[in-house]
Amino acid sequence: MKFIYVIFVKLISSLFYFKNKKNVCYIMSYNNNLHMIKQTAAILPPDQKLIVFYNPRVMVAAYDLQAFGIKAIPMKSSFSFALRMIPQIMSARVVFVDNYYAFIAGLVHPKKKMKIIQLWHADGSIKCFGIDTPKFESYSWIKKMRHRKVYNSFDDFVVASPAMAEVFENSFKQPCKKMKFLGTPRSDRLFSDKWISVIRKRVYTAAPELKDKRVILYLPTYRSDSKINPPEGTIQALASDSNAVVAVKLYQDVNRAKLKLEQFNLKNVKIYDEFTATDLMTVADTFVTDYSSYSFDYSLMPQARSMIFYMYDYQEYSKNPGIQVGYENWLPSKPIHTVDQLRKAVLANEKLDFSDFNAMWNTYNDGKAYNRVLNKYVLQKSEDE
Repeated sequence: MKFIYVIFVKLISSLFYFKNKKNVCYIMSYNNNLHMIKQTAAILPPDQKLIVFYNPRVMVAAYDLQAFGIKAIPMKSSFSFALRMIPQIMSARVVFVDNYYAFIAGLVHPKKKMKIIQLWHADGSIKCFGIDTPKFESYSWIKKMRHRKVYNSFDDFVVASPAMAEVFENSFKQPCKKMKFLGTPRSDRLFSDKWISVIRKRVYTAAPELKDKRVILYLPTYRSDSKINPPEGTIQALASDSNAVVAVKLYQDVNRAKLKLEQFNLKNVKIYDEFTATDLMTVADTFVTDYSSYSFDYSLMPQARSMIFYMYDYQEYSKNPGIQVGYENWLPSKPIHTVDQLRKAVLANEKLDFSDFNAMWNTYNDGKAYNRVLNKYVLQKSEDE
């Protein structure tokens, strides 16, 4: 079905190949670039439009944009929607995307008139993705061809470090010349004392139990329904510090019907669906994850004290989807694998130095990345201007 859809997109986009390209398009799967989108709308000349398409799962972010006066259109995987969407995309001189989108494989874009820019949704990666995953070889040749076509369609990758550039080169098999070391706009807010203060105030107002407490944020990465429950005793180990509050942030697509909710029934443990992961990171003293890329954000938080990598299923996870080579050499703390090790790490509360980790992965993040990205792609200024 996806193959037919891609062919359909190719047909429609070819019909609009010569359409005048002066607009800016943003295709959004994540809610962490809203500031840049709003700034884009603010600086565009009156004769140019900002077109935003969004994944329905970030509907709240879309409402934020709409309140700002920006039209945001929910994406649908249908032929009728593509018939309306593709002509609008073909009117853009620059298309920003923050994820992999299969339809891009069919998008015909004139390289000199239209640029497709990848603003990936993470500053670094612990796990493998793209061609670098072991399962890629099991794909059908049609699926492999589609993936490669999508990867090749990106004109530039906006990255925050040479380390992430290397990840893209390996994961998408793309040349170094496509990597643009501008820093990632999604990280800019993490450098704003004002933004962090506003978010903290909002969190403490809605969850006063987190104030003046050690907050342990548990944020596991995505797993299928059969694997979403951690080993027995995990939550008790996280809650072993009686003076701390354990804030659990589950992946947005977790199937609650498969989740053993009784494991969270401890007096100092709570699932916080009402906040984003980034909201909770602003008040967290300890960040506990397995392979989540949010670790590259948390290391920039001014109050960040400790980070625990609880890789209880390392043997299986290293085979599917795979883990970046050499990860054990650059993680800010040594990964642990058992419930007992987790308990000891929580109680130890070891203060970490994130400077080497940030130097490697947040090299060009300084709170001003969105300016560099907008100047280069939206205002089309030369580097000397």
